[in-house]
Amino acid sequence: MNVRAILENADLPRRGFTVKEVERMSEVGLLRAEERVELIGGELIPMNPKGSRHEVLKARLLRQWYRVAPDSIELIPETTFRLAIDTYLEPDVVIFDRAVGIQRLDGGNALLAVELSDSSLGFDLGPKALVYAHFGIRELWVIDAVANVIHVHRDPADGRYQSITPWSADDLVVPAFAPTAFALRLADLDLGEGSR
Repeated sequence: MNVRAILENADLPRRGFTVKEVERMSEVGLLRAEERVELIGGELIPMNPKGSRHEVLKARLLRQWYRVAPDSIELIPETTFRLAIDTYLEPDVVIFDRAVGIQRLDGGNALLAVELSDSSLGFDLGPKALVYAHFGIRELWVIDAVANVIHVHRDPADGRYQSITPWSADDLVVPAFAPTAFALRLADLDLGEGSR
């Protein structure tokens, strides 16, 4: 048994962090810029490194979506999405009405959150999707960058998505809340060999 397992099974007090405390730790250098973490319920969760498939998919997706985004819509990649005093996630893309503004962005007014996954698919489809559902994000897309599948999560209730539908690379997936300009067919992104 490793030390972490011993501590997890011990009845020891744990100290949770707030978003402001983690931001301050970054400012003073306790967390380095290359240490990618998310804060879930006060606990720091290290993020997996991004693979080349993830990065190729992100570049092509962002190029397409920036080109078609209406002026009234904000499209931000890899933002710190503050959901509670002790929780923030860093979705690969979050889409919301520009009138809302980044300072007021929360689970209730996000139109679409997108996670791109190559090495973190199990976490993104499991625990992380539950966090998004808990905070009422109406629509979450988890895009499997290896299998080229879009897992569309909708209708959060009681901390779970009531509807989860996988779509293949050839399917046209239309968001339920974001403008239809953000409809996506992975096959149209020309991921080809550059994603391997």
